[in-house]
Amino acid sequence: MRSVLITGVSGFLGSHTANYFKARGCKVTGIDIHDIADQRESVDVFVKEHLSLALLTAVGNDFDVLIHCAGSGSIAFSNEFPADDFDRNVVSLLQVLEYMRLHNTQAKLIFPSSAAVYGQRDDVLISESDPTSPISPYGYHKMIGEELCKSYTLNYHLNISIIRFFSLYGVGLKKQLLWDACNKFMRNEKNVSFSGTGKETRDWLNIKDAASLIFKVAEARERHDILNGGSGEKYFNKDILNAISREIGKQQKAVFDGKIRPGDPRHYHANNSKAKSYGWEPVTPIEAGIKEYVSWYRQNQ
Repeated sequence: MRSVLITGVSGFLGSHTANYFKARGCKVTGIDIHDIADQRESVDVFVKEHLSLALLTAVGNDFDVLIHCAGSGSIAFSNEFPADDFDRNVVSLLQVLEYMRLHNTQAKLIFPSSAAVYGQRDDVLISESDPTSPISPYGYHKMIGEELCKSYTLNYHLNISIIRFFSLYGVGLKKQLLWDACNKFMRNEKNVSFSGTGKETRDWLNIKDAASLIFKVAEARERHDILNGGSGEKYFNKDILNAISREIGKQQKAVFDGKIRPGDPRHYHANNSKAKSYGWEPVTPIEAGIKEYVSWYRQNQ
């Protein structure tokens, strides 16, 4: 593996993936509509432009691996703007697949999907063989993306692997639960309210471990594999939020309004045995990850 193309390279997953691959001697080309002024050292070639087939064709055809990190990662955004979410998560993927079909059939594509394709689940381990039943436009769009990947694999013999990531977190994340919690705890002196019951469970995977999993999959020979990207551990939302509060040091407690937001599942817990079969292990304990995240937040709030 010598040359890597990463779409959405300025985003949370894309930027960490670029850093990881660059540190292991890969030539990294990145595409994004946003600038990457603070991460130039992790990208050899950067193209600031909207992703399209024409652009991909112009960038070249000598990539060994393509990692499609471009797209939206917000259930709330997909509920409010479903057409825009479709464009960002489905149409953009189709551009990459067409580029591979026409110009680079030998490359390997890694498509970061989401546990949102599983939909509502009981509090049990989720395996890749479990049925998909999304409950949000975002989940449906990721599922459509997976079906497109399957179609291009079967009909055009492309080499594609899909990673269904669970709850990614870590340095650089400026949205979702942990970011919202830091903002609320820092602003308020009293207890802080969050949606839900606090008894929802999530499988949190540190972004550094996510990048290392992508690298392992990129190195592997498997074709059209689907695997879960999770830590294999589950945590109650209330425990994660109270851990953030303790780390911030204000002695506040998270309280919950009991309201369930549309598209939010109650429980997610990944069976990551297939990911481990690639020789991968998540190595960042949640306590250390939260400590690092709060420290970064304090420096960059």
